[in-house]
Amino acid sequence: QVRLVESGGGLVQTGGALRLSCAASGGIFSGNSMGWHRQGPGKQRELVATITTGGTTTYADSVKGRFTISRDNAKNTVYLQMTSLKPESTAVYYCTADAPYYGMRYWGKGTLVTVSP
Repeated sequence: QVRLVESGGGLVQTGGALRLSCAASGGIFSGNSMGWHRQGPGKQRELVATITTGGTTTYADSVKGRFTISRDNAKNTVYLQMTSLKPESTAVYYCTADAPYYGMRYWGKGTLVTVSP
């Protein structure tokens, strides 16, 4: 059974930093592209960042230069380092794993990030 468990969320002040982690299990990780999505209050869920198995990364324009996605294949963990946080970064952040062969995208349950003004 695939599991994605996020951690590292919390309350931070504007301009602060947080590092989110996502631990994957159930036979999924090293062969899968991973990503982070978020959903802010009253907003649609949006893609934040992705990282392929080879380490190629993409970012939403709103987080470029401030957020960094990385992965540790030995630990089956993907990270999202967030810096220069803004109140509009407040959201539940979800880890995802893509399994295109099966037409699946797996989701974690999310971790809440709150950025105070």
